[in-house]
Amino acid sequence: MTKEISDATVVIDTSASPSTRLPPAKRLLWMLGPALVAGVAYLDPGNVAANMSAGAQYGYLLVWVVISGNIMAWLVQYLSAKLGVVTGKSLPEVLRERFGSRAGRLAYWIQAEAVAMATDIAEVIGGAVALYLLFGLPLLAGGLITGVISMSLLLIQSRRGPWVFERIVIGLLLIIAVGFCAGVVIAPPEAAGLAGGLIPRFADTNSVLLAVSILGATIMPHAIYAHSSLARDRFGKVPNMLAIPRLLRATRWDVSIAMLIAGSVNVAMLLLAAVNLAGVEGTESLEGAHAALGAALGPVIATLFAVGLLASGLASTAVGAYAGAEIMAGLLHRNISLLGRRLVTLAPALVILAAGVDPTLALILSQVALSFGIPFALIPLVNLTARTSVMGQHANRWFTTAAGILISVLLVSLNVLLIVLTIRG
Repeated sequence: MTKEISDATVVIDTSASPSTRLPPAKRLLWMLGPALVAGVAYLDPGNVAANMSAGAQYGYLLVWVVISGNIMAWLVQYLSAKLGVVTGKSLPEVLRERFGSRAGRLAYWIQAEAVAMATDIAEVIGGAVALYLLFGLPLLAGGLITGVISMSLLLIQSRRGPWVFERIVIGLLLIIAVGFCAGVVIAPPEAAGLAGGLIPRFADTNSVLLAVSILGATIMPHAIYAHSSLARDRFGKVPNMLAIPRLLRATRWDVSIAMLIAGSVNVAMLLLAAVNLAGVEGTESLEGAHAALGAALGPVIATLFAVGLLASGLASTAVGAYAGAEIMAGLLHRNISLLGRRLVTLAPALVILAAGVDPTLALILSQVALSFGIPFALIPLVNLTARTSVMGQHANRWFTTAAGILISVLLVSLNVLLIVLTIRG
């Protein structure tokens, strides 16, 4: 099946398209979506915890960190999507082809799967905490419900295709945005304080730790794996080389819109805490932040916050589980049942909830665990997209590669610092 995408006679595979022919405006909208789904990873419960803690403890001080992380995330996500568009393959699939030994491929898969498990810990716990705040459900029951719903979303993705899955996740993204931004609309920040937060600086060692935590919670390994797969699913596994420039332009728009939304919501979280929670005791946990928001802004805003947290947990755990499945299929070239895949990544989160581990502590430790996976996803991504043997004429220009290397070095260094400071703390 084919459809035109420009005035020229250019055709692309549209097996995932909702229709065979669309007017130009709808045709552009059809090209958007993968980045919005991958962007959910930037709004998971780990981000909520990091941003709320930063705002509550340091006010506007670390606004610049959130914005800087979002700018870096733009390039990372674009390179991931670009790999999927140009090669018609996901990052795990490309890596499998380039591994020289089965042992190396297996070792890489083990660390990548561990990253998927750590991702699920943060996201399932976030959903469980939200269900506890909204309905008083025990955390283990909330974790099970979150897992079942995410499995249902994966079933929709496998049976109805990426288009329907994307629309559901984007709907949850809108709920997340409303839930976390409503309080900022009711109690807006001071213009002077917000402007001051744009100046790069720190207050003490703990503010450095929080800044590194924010960046560590921003660029996630599973988002890198997932975005290349989402782009491949949307545009087809056998790309038409003539159509690629148009698809890459649409991808840049897609990533820009997604990062604008994710960045704005992350800043809103920090501002919400800076305005309403600064100096308030007990706000170091999600439950404490929810209670403090209720006391400061009323039950409606507190409920919207909890609903946003629930949507964050549900959407991000579905995307995380999708990434885990793609990692296994891409690296091992094997598919196991949906139930089996989901149980593998869900089990650690349920064990932690059943053991009674403090949810906020588990969220923090999961972000530290994710730090180990950053170099294994980011460095190969920059390397592969710079190679003409992989990307052909669409290989990165020198300045794009230089920016990617700089971001990789910075993020890997900061994540090592996060691990060291956490261990020392």
